[in-house]
Amino acid sequence: MILTIASCIFFMALVAWISYRKTRNQVSNSDGYFLAGRGLTGGFIAGSLLLTNLSAEQLIGLNGQAYSANLSNMAWEVTAAFAVIILALFLLPKYLGGAFTTLPQFLRSRFDSGVQTYVVMLFMLGYAFVTIPSVLYSGGLAVLQLFEVPELLGISLEQGLWLVVWTIGIIGACYAIFGGLRAVAISDTLNGIGLIIVGLLIPVLGFIALGNGNMLEGMRTITLESPEKLNAIGSSDDAVPVGTIFTGMIFMNLFYWGTNQYVIQRTLGAKSLAEGQKGALFTGFYKLLVPLMMMIPGIIAFHLYGEQLNPIDLAYPTLIANVMPTFLNGFFLAVLLGAVFSSFNSLLNSASTMFAYDIYKAWINKNATDTQMIRISKWFGTFLAMVTFFIAPLLLRAPDGLWNLIREFTGFFNIPIIAIVLVGILTKRVPPLGPKIAIIFHVVTYYFLLYGVNQFFGYNIEINFIYISFVLFLIEVGIMLSAGKFKPLPEDFEFHADPKVNMTPWKYALPVTTVLLSAVAFTYLVFSPWGVAYTEGIVSSMFLPMFLILFVVTVIIYIVSLKSWNKKYEEAIQIQHDKAVEKTNDKPVTKL
Repeated sequence: MILTIASCIFFMALVAWISYRKTRNQVSNSDGYFLAGRGLTGGFIAGSLLLTNLSAEQLIGLNGQAYSANLSNMAWEVTAAFAVIILALFLLPKYLGGAFTTLPQFLRSRFDSGVQTYVVMLFMLGYAFVTIPSVLYSGGLAVLQLFEVPELLGISLEQGLWLVVWTIGIIGACYAIFGGLRAVAISDTLNGIGLIIVGLLIPVLGFIALGNGNMLEGMRTITLESPEKLNAIGSSDDAVPVGTIFTGMIFMNLFYWGTNQYVIQRTLGAKSLAEGQKGALFTGFYKLLVPLMMMIPGIIAFHLYGEQLNPIDLAYPTLIANVMPTFLNGFFLAVLLGAVFSSFNSLLNSASTMFAYDIYKAWINKNATDTQMIRISKWFGTFLAMVTFFIAPLLLRAPDGLWNLIREFTGFFNIPIIAIVLVGILTKRVPPLGPKIAIIFHVVTYYFLLYGVNQFFGYNIEINFIYISFVLFLIEVGIMLSAGKFKPLPEDFEFHADPKVNMTPWKYALPVTTVLLSAVAFTYLVFSPWGVAYTEGIVSSMFLPMFLILFVVTVIIYIVSLKSWNKKYEEAIQIQHDKAVEKTNDKPVTKL
């Protein structure tokens, strides 16, 4: 155990030292602190996005879901590709074009300060009472389960959880509060590399254990014995029916990847539009690894241990305890903690950013200096961290199914925000009144449909909350469009671009998008009744023809998209050149 702790501290200290070296003397102004000096490259953005998104919640929760059911929950991860594509090609040019630091700033420019405040309050309540505490709780619980902290220290499970939560929280808060976004992004990228290494190593070791030393035999076992567990096409009895992928889940994922402040803040800090697009699209490819890293181990655990594990969230910790070599325990602990730090400090950094820009500067001190903004951000970050330290351990008393419970609660704010952003971008006459009514309507109606009907009338609505979210999305869009029809803005809203970075798009953005969409389709083909979930063999006879059709279609679309995007890319280059010439001509001539 001493070796585990020592090696863990070594890896964590190495990441901290590199992050410090890379961020030293680079957070003296607001852009440097909140947006990493608008200098993040695609690799750092993708690495940070990956680790911000993936935490102990996924490691424990997704593997538990795979152990007890099948791979239908992978939809939350794999279909995120659709959302990052929309972010890269559609939303990011708007965000960077307006040089926004926060999403509420964008909504203020489109609507008014009232809509900005409504959205900030939704974010703050969601972050403070749901998202941040759940990240700390799931991370703390993972450490307790994997490394038997209570037994080691001779304390109860609840005492151990309080200890681990506060330890994780304090270290993570130091990155967010004192280092700003650049420190977060660099530490995320380094830890992300470790997460991919460990994430891919565990299924390999699991297959070897399942095959009694033969990895291929282990892989063969999960495809021939209970192959239905490899099915990602969810039925109506699964937590994620396949129909939800094309309805509410699209907008939930779009909120997360396209409008959620703690995610998009990395792309807002991109050194150029091209680098932001690279980061977003690369993230889509990383997400395709999630089933292999965070769900296949759960299925391996099912084949190794049967149905004896209770609760189901013990699947991954049990597998780790049995297959992970002892000398790698410290590295794994460091990676696990790094994943938790990442999600926590990213949330804290983003909440502090919104407080500084959308509350302090917008309402309290309109003439705040960079020094004042950074100072108030640090104070608020410290306060918020302390609040979540006390809330997180209390989730130990929450009901089972924390994975789905978290997603249900995020439904209070994700759907109205993405609806408002899309309506704001796609329409010109919708007034601020529309989004305000939509927000109030959503919070009240969503609560009533999920909890209120049962609480007041003793009746459960047997409709998946993802479908409910989709219906509410449509209604709220209708509310805003109605406001635009009956009480429109006096004049059409015009977006005025004033970017601080180069706005030339990535030359290969559209072709890479084609490959990403094809990869998503291929992933679903593999984990389907035509692929490895085929019940009468390893794969069905239809698998190869379907793969060949997909490959040919991909090649054709790739060639067409490459030609069409090249034309758009050359036009963008010319526009950037013309603007540069115009600025040069506008400069006063100094006479000698």
